[in-house]
Amino acid sequence: MSDLLRAFPELEALPASLRATAGDTGLTLLLDGRLERWEGPSHPIRSAVETRDAEGRLHPIELGPAAAPTAAEGLRAVETAVGAWQGGRGEWPRASVSHRIACTLDFVKRARPLREAVARALMWEVGKPYADSLVEFDRTLQYVEDTVETLRQLERDNGPSVRAGGFAARIRRAPLGVALCMGPYNYAVNEVYTTVIPALVMGNPVVIKTPRYGILANALLAPALAASYPPGVVSMITGDGPTVVGPIVESGKLDVLALIGSARTAAVLLRQHPKPYRLRTILGMGAKNPAIVLKDADLDLAAKEIVSGALTFNGQRCTALKHVLVERPVAEALVERLAARIAALRVGMPWEEGVSITPMPDADHVAFLAGLVHDATKHGARVVNAGGGERAGKLLRPALVYPVPRAALLYTKEQFGPIVPVSVIDGPDEALDVVDRSDVGQQASIFGRDDATLGRLVDQLANLVCRVNLNTQCRRGPDLYPFTGRKDSAVATLSVYDALRSFSIRSMVAVADAGAARLEELAAHARFLEAPRA
Repeated sequence: MSDLLRAFPELEALPASLRATAGDTGLTLLLDGRLERWEGPSHPIRSAVETRDAEGRLHPIELGPAAAPTAAEGLRAVETAVGAWQGGRGEWPRASVSHRIACTLDFVKRARPLREAVARALMWEVGKPYADSLVEFDRTLQYVEDTVETLRQLERDNGPSVRAGGFAARIRRAPLGVALCMGPYNYAVNEVYTTVIPALVMGNPVVIKTPRYGILANALLAPALAASYPPGVVSMITGDGPTVVGPIVESGKLDVLALIGSARTAAVLLRQHPKPYRLRTILGMGAKNPAIVLKDADLDLAAKEIVSGALTFNGQRCTALKHVLVERPVAEALVERLAARIAALRVGMPWEEGVSITPMPDADHVAFLAGLVHDATKHGARVVNAGGGERAGKLLRPALVYPVPRAALLYTKEQFGPIVPVSVIDGPDEALDVVDRSDVGQQASIFGRDDATLGRLVDQLANLVCRVNLNTQCRRGPDLYPFTGRKDSAVATLSVYDALRSFSIRSMVAVADAGAARLEELAAHARFLEAPRA
């Protein structure tokens, strides 16, 4: 039996509080303003974790059935949202900000007791370490509360009437319409709610399409949504994307598409909308974030940050470091340090304390990653670390691949997994050329000491990516900071403040300056003109 296969322990040793229990939670849908138990076709939800029998063979763990709704359910969801919108005349888009905030804080109150259950569901279905799953839940609720506070401040800032050129105006942000929010499996709760909550508090009715992995965690939160928001304001469906989502977009009844996923998926959906120029898009897509290691860098610091940045949660993060570009004089020394740190990472099950590398939910993607490593070795690279790239079911030991040449797929293709490709460069300009030629442009990290060199790289990288990290890894947070990208990496900006703007549009009421008092008089009859009370 291989060492990697031994990472699968006996499940009987697990405490009862962490054990997987199969149920029908995955059959929960939120449609027509009420929770429904799906009675139609379903498919099994298989855990990222597998069991090992006495002969060492791996078998999938089934966590219960998942609903497989049809196009009809997708259209029901969007029609429900259209009914809540009513051409902007529905109660939710016209509701006061204070009412929307009250509903959202009620959701937080109802969701908070579900912390351990949601984290346990993430652990089993997605394979995320339990400790990290708890952090994801906590960060999500913190994001919701921060969004509420930011909206209150935005309302206060927009409170006074604006006078200019003989006119007085009340300028506020208004909702856009029916929104479809789709999140990724790697942050199956957090990334969903970083779009859903800003959309809702700005007055947009929302349809949530759950990630293909992470169905259970989202289904657990569906009752809190149903109880906190007016009927029809939020719908939640699961199922096959092309089957369910395609008809929603093709209907033309969608005003906003919020997708955290791939550029390929975004392109398909945009082509399906009959009037794509009317569709507001908020997109978070791919990345190939480089770590540029200069010859004067602190190599111990660089190695520490690169391994953490590349391999946290198996590298299944759009913000992960995905390509190391190191100057030739220090390449071997850096690779040696990277190999030592990777060897120290604990590979195991997501409930184990201190585990870094866990099983991944998608067996096909594990095979894709193995193919990238094989292709790189065919082009002259080698796997440096002992056992790198070894597979056991959905568990893949991290592979440090060096030196990766331009001809290898790994040089340009996003791996989204535990592979650390290292390529040699002959100066900072070569690194800039790599970033410039890339189809994506989210972030970059620079490791070095010379201020003049760092300054020149900062000035040029700032025009190629949207976040430059100095002597530290790429990351999303804190959520106060803008999160976006260039080229195929993103459309619009997600942060606590920017997301509120992304899901709304500035609208105004104006009168001749001499009649400015009318704005205050009409406030008793028009919620749009009300003074902020949030």
